[in-house]
Amino acid sequence: MPTKAFQVISVISTFLLIGCQEPKTLQKFEGETQGTTYHISFWSPTKTIATSDLKTLVDDELKRIDVQISNYRQDSVIEQFNANQSTEPQILGEEIVKLLFAAHDVSVASHGCYDLTIKPLFDLWGFKGDKLNKPQQDVLTQTLRQVGFEQLEIIGSNQVRKRNPKLSVDLSSVGQGYSVAKIAAMFDEQGIENYLIEIGGELQIRGKKPDQQRWRVALEKPISQERSLHKIITVDDSEPLGITTSGTYRHFFDEDGKRYSHILDAHTGMPVSHQTVSVTVFNKSAMTAEVWDTALLCLGREEGVKVANQAGIAALFIEQQGDNTFNEVSTTALNDLKNLSMESKN
Repeated sequence: MPTKAFQVISVISTFLLIGCQEPKTLQKFEGETQGTTYHISFWSPTKTIATSDLKTLVDDELKRIDVQISNYRQDSVIEQFNANQSTEPQILGEEIVKLLFAAHDVSVASHGCYDLTIKPLFDLWGFKGDKLNKPQQDVLTQTLRQVGFEQLEIIGSNQVRKRNPKLSVDLSSVGQGYSVAKIAAMFDEQGIENYLIEIGGELQIRGKKPDQQRWRVALEKPISQERSLHKIITVDDSEPLGITTSGTYRHFFDEDGKRYSHILDAHTGMPVSHQTVSVTVFNKSAMTAEVWDTALLCLGREEGVKVANQAGIAALFIEQQGDNTFNEVSTTALNDLKNLSMESKN
């Protein structure tokens, strides 16, 4: 699945930072992981926690996850699976199998538009590099034969078998959200109930700031020509809330007056052509949110809102109508959320 668009910008980022300076009791650290960066803010009213010790734990966990699921490194478990053109069962471990189950359920809900086995198509179009490669129809048709969750058999809790030896899996549409959720779970286990964890723009938030102010994050305007503020999201919740976004406006090719999005429909093998430019999903788990945001963006606003409402997913769809005009549609579950508010900054 293609690289996610950097859409939600946390308050700990220096980009589009708003509000006053945080109290000194708010602890922060940052680093690099999975080909991007992470930023973490946290505090505990009852525990004294050494930031350096917590950063070590986080870095170790992110490195462990990276070796499991990252498609950009050839030595990862998932890339070794992709390279092994065998139809014999392969041990991938319970962690990856859990991600496959989660993605499969969303793939079914999206009527197959979203599919983790789309990697051969993504590579075919050139989105792995920096040059568009418009495939001939016969090549596209042939490559489509390598795509489809039905060609992947999950065996028990830790094994997977390829029914098609050329099948390959891309976990990038779930990896960062999963990593955020894992770090959040680590914080919960440590008794840290106030945090903002961000990896590559995917977030999970819990609690409040030390001065009891609510966490605030910025949503970027979904246009490619600039980076500017679109909305401020204010979150007030003692329970974790994941916020993730997928967009078409950062990773694309323009050729002969036509834009080719990096979001591909697994049915047709073609870039989506609808006017939906971003989908933000709100869920108690950043992993679940990230799987859904890509699937709903693939479907587009018209069909995506129907699917999200059926599944009870809180999502914000943004459609572009002209260069700087946008139409927003919220799902029923988002309208029903009581723990957040959104302020337009147009």
